[in-house]
This record gives sequence, C-alpha cells and structure tokens, in this order.
Amino acid sequence: MIKTLREVREAAAALGPKKIAVAAAEDVDVLEALRMACRMKLAEPMLFGDAGKIKKGAEGLGFDISGFELVHEPDQYRSALKAAAAVRRGEADILMKGLLGTSTFLKAVLDKDSGLRAGGILSHVSVFEVPGFSRLLLLTDCAMNIAPGLREKVQIIDNAVRVARSLKMAPIRVAAVSAVETVNPDMPSTVDAALLAKMSERGQIKGAVVDGPLALDNAVSTEAARHKGIESPVAGTADIILLPDIESGNIMYKTLVYLAGAENAGVVMGACAPVVLTSRADSAQAKVNSIAMSLVIASASGAGIY
Repeated sequence: MIKTLREVREAAAALGPKKIAVAAAEDVDVLEALRMACRMKLAEPMLFGDAGKIKKGAEGLGFDISGFELVHEPDQYRSALKAAAAVRRGEADILMKGLLGTSTFLKAVLDKDSGLRAGGILSHVSVFEVPGFSRLLLLTDCAMNIAPGLREKVQIIDNAVRVARSLKMAPIRVAAVSAVETVNPDMPSTVDAALLAKMSERGQIKGAVVDGPLALDNAVSTEAARHKGIESPVAGTADIILLPDIESGNIMYKTLVYLAGAENAGVVMGACAPVVLTSRADSAQAKVNSIAMSLVIASASGAGIY
C-alpha cells in the first residue's frame, strides 16, 4: 500500500514521463508546477492557450518549453475543449486546468463531442498526508458537489474507491461522517450515512466497506471509537472520509492544510480520464502531487484496476 505522497510521486516517476494536456496554460503557477514535474521526469506537457503569454511565463521561470507541443488558442473555453479532445483521442493521459474559471473548464470536460463525459457525476477526491497520521487519508467531496443526495453519494464513493484502489489500499474502508454516531431524522446526513452502510452491507456498493454515521473522531481514531463503545469494521481505520456536503468538506480541507500542516493532492474523478483541477491557493508542491496522483490513477486504469 502506498502510504505517503512521496511514494505517490515515486510511483508516477517509475511510469516514465506521461502526456498532460493543459488548458489555458498561461497560468504562471501551473507552469511552475509543470516545470517541477518535468524535472522529476513525470510529465511531458501539451500546452493549450495564448502562445505568447505561455512563452513569456515560461521564460520568466527559466522553463524551457521548446520541446513541448504548444497549441495557440487564446480563447479560454476553446483551449479547454482542445485540451480535453487531446485526452479523449488518447494523445494525452490526463487533463489539467490552467488560467480559466472552473465552470468554463468543466463545461469543456463535459462537452458531448470533445469532452470526457463518462455518464456519471464528477467529484473531487483529496488525498492528504497528515503529520502524525500513519497512512494517506482521502476526503470527498470537498470542491464540486454542493449538497449531494443519496444517489450522488453512491457515485462519489465509487469515484473515491477508484483512487484508493490505485493506491493499493485493501480492504478499502469508507466512513460516512456526520456530527454524531446515531441516526437523527433532523440531521439528513445521518440518515444518508445509515442507508449507505446498509447498501454496503447488502452488496449495493462495490469495492469497499461503508459504515456510518460516524463522527470524525470515531472514523480515524480507534481509541475514540473504543471510548464510545462503537463496534464497526470502519471505526478508527477509515481510508475514505465521505463528507456530508461541500461546506464541511471545504472547511476540513483547509483546516488540514493551514492548521495541521498537511500535504495534499487532488483529482477530479468520474470522467474518462483523471482531471487535475487545483486552486490558485494550492502550493506548487500540491499541484505536482496532484499531477503525480492523476498519473498513478491513469496507469491503474490502463492496468484494469481503475
């Protein structure tokens, strides 16, 4: 099992450089992450966007892009369409967002002719390495689905399980978390969690053991679970934390980064290929981690694991 983000980067490097189609690649922060990824032999970028701005940004970083494919397309949406189409045709392994709005980027991803639509919903999976924690922890969905219902949560779990499988986690344990461990009809997240647990028990959710509702402490700490008398195959050993909504997900994500000093990676799942969609506030290292994670997932897909 891969237990650190360094091991993720090493696993990606072992694959050899892979093609990354970058939409609106004139983003200097993204170019810096690509420069680092190239130095680590992870990436061979295909750059889509305003060629003049891309060259200027790369020059400012001392990043030689002369050996990479550069497609001049100053229109941001069309650059995203062309980048997505390159992945769809198999010319690139993953897609990455550059200097354009998330909604514009995702519109291109979901385009029926050029995009990467796969039939299900898209969801964001965050992979965290938390100081003092013995393994990688996956959070979902912290960035895309605002208030998912039961059907959406099943698909969000499936998307996260694909990431966990690429990290060689086995068995895969999912904690559907809420504020309490008991079902309360006035708290819909606890009802959904209980239903997901029963669906898992009945084999309606594949590839993982799901339990809930669990409070966060019971999901990640065996000691907390023992003190509360909780007996569960997931309690204290969760690999995936299913958050009830985007608000709790966003808060937990930023708490881990800014207060716990956690290192992270993130990937959008549910498309035909992994999609790197990072925030401008994410560090260059987080962006590199996200590239590496996406490449590992894409490789797992090719091996029939994804």
